[in-house]
Amino acid sequence: MFKKKYIFWDFNGTVLDDKRLCYDILNQMLEESGRKKVTLKDYLMIFDFPVKNYYAKVYDLEETPFEVLSKRFIELYQPSSYNEKLHKGILDSLFYYKSMGVKNILLSASEKKNLDQQINHFSIGHYFDDVLGTTNTHGESKIGVAKAYVEKHKINPKDAIIIGDTLHDAEVAESLGMDVILYTKGHQHKSRLKKYKTIDNFYELSEIINKK
Repeated sequence: MFKKKYIFWDFNGTVLDDKRLCYDILNQMLEESGRKKVTLKDYLMIFDFPVKNYYAKVYDLEETPFEVLSKRFIELYQPSSYNEKLHKGILDSLFYYKSMGVKNILLSASEKKNLDQQINHFSIGHYFDDVLGTTNTHGESKIGVAKAYVEKHKINPKDAIIIGDTLHDAEVAESLGMDVILYTKGHQHKSRLKKYKTIDNFYELSEIINKK
């Protein structure tokens, strides 16, 4: 018997392979501001949620307000994101769990309208029973969005698992009492995720989830 009824999937860095794009945009924005660029490893070590905290590590937010940075990022990111690819194995995983009767739910800190545009572009909406996003482009916590959904649908946390690529995904899972698995090829360095169960590819998932 399959043990989970719901899988909450993160989007950026988990479904969509946009790590390099976000890294390149950060360096473009730093260069525009006359600031020192960072290495990819630096990026993976500093990326965080809420995103405002991450920007505070490389900018003086009193000099350059977060709202300005957030707006510029979306201007550069949204059109370019359509040229990126989905992570290898993700479609097989989504298809497999859907065929097993599991409800796939997309849970993202992205603004819902932008998220919907990406989902439509990649033609993956049919894999998900619901798509959950936020009301702004500030990359804030998605705990509130997740809690509201769980309460509305009366989901038993033991019946659900979150799959993401950052410590915030683990934070969401812990706040809801759910299991979590973190993918190591997203937006945070693998060394930061070692407290949690991790996967290096999506073909490892079925064995892990079936045991939980």
